[in-house]
Amino acid sequence: MNKKALVAYFSCTGTTKSVAEILADVAGADLYEIKPEVPYTAADLNWMDKKSRSTMEMKDPSSRPAISGKVSNMGEYDIVFLGFPIWWYVAPTIINTFLGSYDFSGKTIILFATSGGSGFGKTVEKLKGSVSPDTKIKEGRILNGKPSRVELASWIKDLGL
Repeated sequence: MNKKALVAYFSCTGTTKSVAEILADVAGADLYEIKPEVPYTAADLNWMDKKSRSTMEMKDPSSRPAISGKVSNMGEYDIVFLGFPIWWYVAPTIINTFLGSYDFSGKTIILFATSGGSGFGKTVEKLKGSVSPDTKIKEGRILNGKPSRVELASWIKDLGL
C-alpha cells in the first residue's frame, strides 16, 4: 500500500482484536484499540437479557458510549480499516462514537467485522451519519476465525489501495 493506514478496532472478547493485529501487520498499518471508558462485563454483553448494557445501547440509535483515549495523529492517515463485532446486524454504537470523534473528510474507511452468524446488514448506512459526506465507507469483509496472512494480503491487494 502506498497510503498511510490505520487499523482501529473494538473488541470485547479478543476475537476482533486477534484479526486486527494480523491485518495491521500484513497491511503495514498502525494499530489502535477503541477502548470503552467503562469496560464491558460478561453481563453487559448478554444479548438475551433485555436490560443488559449492550442490549440497551443497541436499542437506542443515539447511544454513544464514551471512549477512553484518542488517536493523536488521525490527520496522517489516508485509510482506516475499522473492525468490530457485529451486534444486532450492525456495528456497536461505540463505533459511531469513534467516527464522530474525528474528521474523516477525504479518507477511506474500510470495514471488517467478526460475527457469530450475520453479515454487515445495514452497517454502512447506519455509520454514514457519523462522518462527513465526502468520507468513503466501504463494506469490507466478515473475518471470522483466524484469517491467514495470505488471505488478508490478497484482500488488501483486491481493494486496490
